[in-house]
Amino acid sequence: MVWPGGALVAINLVVNYEEGGEYSLGDDGCNDTWGEYSTTVEPVWRDLGTETHFEYGSRVGVWRLARLFDEYEVPVSFGACAVALERNPGLCEWLRAREHEVIGHGYRWTDGWKLEREQEREQIRLAVDSIERMTGQRVRGWYVRSFPSVNTRELLVDGGGFLYDSDACNDELPYFVDVKGTSFLVVPYTKVFNDNRYLIAPTYSTPDDFFENLRLGLDYLLDEARKGHGSRLLTVGVHSRWSGQPNRASALERFIDYVLATDDVCFMRRLDVARFW
Repeated sequence: MVWPGGALVAINLVVNYEEGGEYSLGDDGCNDTWGEYSTTVEPVWRDLGTETHFEYGSRVGVWRLARLFDEYEVPVSFGACAVALERNPGLCEWLRAREHEVIGHGYRWTDGWKLEREQEREQIRLAVDSIERMTGQRVRGWYVRSFPSVNTRELLVDGGGFLYDSDACNDELPYFVDVKGTSFLVVPYTKVFNDNRYLIAPTYSTPDDFFENLRLGLDYLLDEARKGHGSRLLTVGVHSRWSGQPNRASALERFIDYVLATDDVCFMRRLDVARFW
C-alpha cells in the first residue's frame, strides 16, 4: 500500500483547538489543570493563571499557527471543541475560507466519558450542529478529551454521518472494527508525537526536542517502508496555547520544512486518510 501520489508516509497535522471549551470555575464549579503547568487550584479560588493561558491560545497562538499553515500551504485537521469555536468567530471565518478539516473534539473540552449514554448522545448532537453552523462543515471524525466512554463509538454509528473516530492510540494505520454489525473506521491518534510532552514527563526541554522527536519518528517509519515493511501514518498533535508560542512554533515550522524537503512523504487531512482507506 502507498498513499496518494506514491508517498510511503503520510503526515497528518492535528491542531487541538480547545481554548474556550475547557473547565472553568464560572461554567463548571471547578478549574482546569491543563495550562502551562498541570496543577490543581481548589474551587474556592478562580484560577486566572490557567484561564489566561488558555486565552493566549485563542487570542495569539492559533493565529500564529494559522499564518504558518497559510505560508506553507499544508492541509491540516483542526480537532475543535464546539464551544471553543463559538467563542472565536474570527477563527471560524478563517476556516470557512480554507479547506482544512474540522474534527469533532467534543461539545466542550470536558470529561465526556463520565456522561450517561443519553447525555453523551446529546453532547455529540450539539457539537455536530454547532460546528456546522459556525464553520459550514459537517464533522466526519470524532475524538474527545483523554479517552472515550464505553458508549462513544456506538453513539457515533447510531447517529450516522461519521466516517471515523480517533479515540484510540493503538496503531500506525487505520483499521476497521465491527460495531453491532456495522463496519466502522478507526484512524488512530498518538500521545507520543504530541506537544503535550512539553508538560508531561519525559518532557521536552526545548523546542529542539519536539522537532527531533518528530524527525526521528518520520525517518524511522520511512526507512521501514523503503525496506518493504509497509507504509505508515504519522499523526502530529499540537495545541494553540502550547505550539502557538513563538519558540515552540519554530519547531513545528522546522518539521514542516523537513517534510517538504523529504521524498516519499505527503501531508494529508485526516478526512482524506479516512476516504482513501
